[in-house]
Amino acid sequence: MRLAILDSSHGFGTKALFALIRTVSRQPVLDVVKLVKYRPDFYGAPMSKVTQEAMRGPSAWSVGDRELMAAFIAKTSQCEFCTKAHLAVAQRAYGNGKTASALLSDSSMTTIKDPLRATLLMLGKLTSEHTVNADDIRAVLAAGASRQQIEDALAVCFSFNVITRLADAFGFSVPGPEAFEAGAKYLLSRGYR
Repeated sequence: MRLAILDSSHGFGTKALFALIRTVSRQPVLDVVKLVKYRPDFYGAPMSKVTQEAMRGPSAWSVGDRELMAAFIAKTSQCEFCTKAHLAVAQRAYGNGKTASALLSDSSMTTIKDPLRATLLMLGKLTSEHTVNADDIRAVLAAGASRQQIEDALAVCFSFNVITRLADAFGFSVPGPEAFEAGAKYLLSRGYR
């Protein structure tokens, strides 16, 4: 059930910003932007800071890898909006429109290098079962991921488990590919600020 609060509860300045976004991008303002701007002091600013650090902070994972993690977590959570949004960003980050899509649709993940594959499997378990254990972490380490890479991946998992649940709770609209492409361009150039 879509909550109307996303469409009607912003102040004048935010509505003007949304009008500018629509004019410049020629796309609708994505619901995630509306959510971040709805209560910026309570949710928007703090969560943007956490997500910016997880997705664009220093890491051995590439931006494409982290965006693929976000898309994988969203797919595991069955969040269509977040899956499409972060798949679009991953595709742009990898520089090949088919790479990220192929990786995400390959259920055996045979084309993904061992550290990323093991990490995705761990993130999938954490997202679907809400738990991981020492053996899960050992498997990721044995596949070649570092402890810091695991911590970085867990930060991505935290951010996108929160966001996918909010997307579902607020009933985010799923726009066409052009809107996700515009969002991907923005996220690659500006990040999650």
